[in-house]
Amino acid sequence: MTAMAPTRTEPDLSFLLDHTSHVLRTQMAARLGEIGLTPRMHCVLVHALEEERTQAQLAEIGDMDKTTMVVTVDALEKAGLAERRPSSTDRRARIIAVTEAGAKVAEQSQKIVDGVHGSALASLPEEDRAALTRALNLLVTGHLETPEESPRPARRARQKA
Repeated sequence: MTAMAPTRTEPDLSFLLDHTSHVLRTQMAARLGEIGLTPRMHCVLVHALEEERTQAQLAEIGDMDKTTMVVTVDALEKAGLAERRPSSTDRRARIIAVTEAGAKVAEQSQKIVDGVHGSALASLPEEDRAALTRALNLLVTGHLETPEESPRPARRARQKA
């Protein structure tokens, strides 16, 4: 570090959140990969089971662009876990319906996701677990709820292939 480097006055929250999020995503992808799913496939299955939702609604929930969503639903259809069907409430819309096999896989994948999250929390002292989740919930429902628009949008962390 040179004398010209600025002095930090706060912890590097960006690094802490980015790094922990990245590692959590890699753990999730590895565990879900063991049953042939990606985290996106899990997300679509679980949210499509909650209520009748269109592909666009599921893409928004999963923070996916249209192309990624199409590829994800195509993979779910190919695996026999979901299918595109006409909506029961709007004949112009198509929903993603989870098959019986997909519902069983979603139950299994939710246990995996809960296990990954549980393991991460279990690595903390018990009194810190609730404090962490409470603090993160305060951030995502408060100061960090809405991304800011910028002429140069922030890039998401790159995933290794």
